[in-house]
Amino acid sequence: MAQGDEVPQGPGFLDRALQALVDGIQFGAIIAITAVGLSLIFGTTHLINFAHGELVTIGAVVAFFLNVGAAGPGWHLIPSAAVAIVIGALLGGLIERGMWRPLRKRGVGLINLFIITIGLSLLLRHIVLVFFGTRPQSYREYDIQQALDLGPIGITPRDLIIIALSVLVLLGVAFLLQRTRTGTAIRALSSNPDLAEASGIDVNRVVLIVWVLGGGLAALGGVFYGLTEIITWDMGFRLLLLMFAGIILGGLGSAYGAMVGSFVIGIVAQMSSLWFPIDLQNAWALLALIVVLLIRPQGILGQRERVG
Repeated sequence: MAQGDEVPQGPGFLDRALQALVDGIQFGAIIAITAVGLSLIFGTTHLINFAHGELVTIGAVVAFFLNVGAAGPGWHLIPSAAVAIVIGALLGGLIERGMWRPLRKRGVGLINLFIITIGLSLLLRHIVLVFFGTRPQSYREYDIQQALDLGPIGITPRDLIIIALSVLVLLGVAFLLQRTRTGTAIRALSSNPDLAEASGIDVNRVVLIVWVLGGGLAALGGVFYGLTEIITWDMGFRLLLLMFAGIILGGLGSAYGAMVGSFVIGIVAQMSSLWFPIDLQNAWALLALIVVLLIRPQGILGQRERVG
């Protein structure tokens, strides 16, 4: 280097913070897409579905086999993702109709149901392992893209589309809950199941709709997660803890709380990498959950329960 030449400087702290914020919004959007269905399931059935992460994985893997798999049709990712969402929704409905509804009718307790979800999670995860294998994979399209420079922020068109679509889907869920009869029934069932049933609401139908919606959203989130990271046989299980963290942080049983909490978890996870090793980002997100619950035990949008 000639004397007098300037030494190239890396991005400053503010630039890196803005980049981490954008990455956190994207990560939070993916968590929110997957967590909102899990929150609705808990709100309407009080079931903690430990197998929800496997619906995320199945969505990503189905899209992969349709898009890239050697024996697959080699479709573009968009129709592959659409089919994966439909399969995720159908699988969610099938699990509710074929397993959870009969168990509820038999009066099986919530603790026993929770243990069954753990077993279902292990079963589905290892079925995926048999067909998919342990080798990480990626989709054919949008694998490597040139980032768009928006001032100090660099973001690929793929990531920009993921954020935009995630926000649109979450707004669609909010519209469903607030502006449709089905959404009103879901909110009524979450608020007071006995009163909802006494009011003439078909509880079984509403719960089935929630499971179908939750399965479809989980599959969509799996495709988005596979686009931003890599596709693995246990990717949904690894995301599950952050889903639960977002739901608890936002307020148990609140779909809007799950959305807000998921964004907070995603942003904290990414922002923590400014100071700490990236391997610890999930730990700092969970620490943020603990801090918020110490200050506000019911979560950000949750309602305090009255005792006595």
